Amino acid sequence: MKTIEELNKNILKITQTIQNEFPELMPFLNEMTITIPMLHSPEVDQKALYDYYNSLRNLLMKYAPNHNVLFQSI
Repeated sequence: MKTIEELNKNILKITQTIQNEFPELMPFLNEMTITIPMLHSPEVDQKALYDYYNSLRNLLMKYAPNHNVLFQSI
């Protein structure tokens, strides 16, 4: 598994890709259940970041091919 620093960099990169290439997906980022903490003070650990990164990646991978847009794999 990637380090926390690598995951944060990848999350930033994929979020920027969504923002620049697919701005219509931005409202969905706030609605993703993975971003809504279940605890009062949740701990953001490596697994949480990994799960969030994968949810962003899955959103992009499912959306982009349906819109005839090529994107660099992140």
